[in-house]
Amino acid sequence: MSQRPQQAQSRADRILDAAGTLLLRMGYRKVTIEDISKQADIGKGTVYLHWRSKEQLFQALLRRESILLVEELLDGLRKDPAEIRPHRFARSKFLAVHQRPLTMALAIGNVELLGKLREGPVGQKELLAADRSLEMMTRHGLLRADIPNIVYAMRAASAGFYLLGTVDLGLESLDLSARADALAHTIRHAFEPAGEPRKEAMAAAAAELCAVFEDLIACYRKWIYAAEPG
Repeated sequence: MSQRPQQAQSRADRILDAAGTLLLRMGYRKVTIEDISKQADIGKGTVYLHWRSKEQLFQALLRRESILLVEELLDGLRKDPAEIRPHRFARSKFLAVHQRPLTMALAIGNVELLGKLREGPVGQKELLAADRSLEMMTRHGLLRADIPNIVYAMRAASAGFYLLGTVDLGLESLDLSARADALAHTIRHAFEPAGEPRKEAMAAAAAELCAVFEDLIACYRKWIYAAEPG
């Protein structure tokens, strides 16, 4: 990467950092491009050189947050293909999402924070990738094939663990790790076949999911920085 594109990407990331700080503090509806330019100490016109609208800027921010999440999951799969087992993958994702306020907001559909961003293309594209991963896990024998509407069933089961953390049900004594363990236990015993999967199946499934993630990351990076000024 030449010096000028490097500088452009660095400036774009600086703008996105500022936007992320303000989004968490004020919520999408209240943040303006002027607020972001002041926070980033960058001219308002320069912000528009990267993204043509406030909505486009925040979609870039959410894509960048998603890249960080997916890269962490990808790293886990590369280190240990057994991470492809649905209960282990669900546990790792649960912990990773909870470390990132913006991805957590997406996961639970936080209207106050995200506004109309929660209905944008970022969440939809990741749902499609998730559906592909579940289909692939089933094909490789990592999920039971006898459960009707398994995509819906697994989404519903997993969503409850994310949403319960946002309401007070007297569960404060359960730390994040314990909740992740409970999710893993549910997925293992409700949706996976009995016994241990073959190593070959796990390796093949992990390689497929890595390819899906790599494509998603490349697509998101291209979109985020597509409007970089020279």
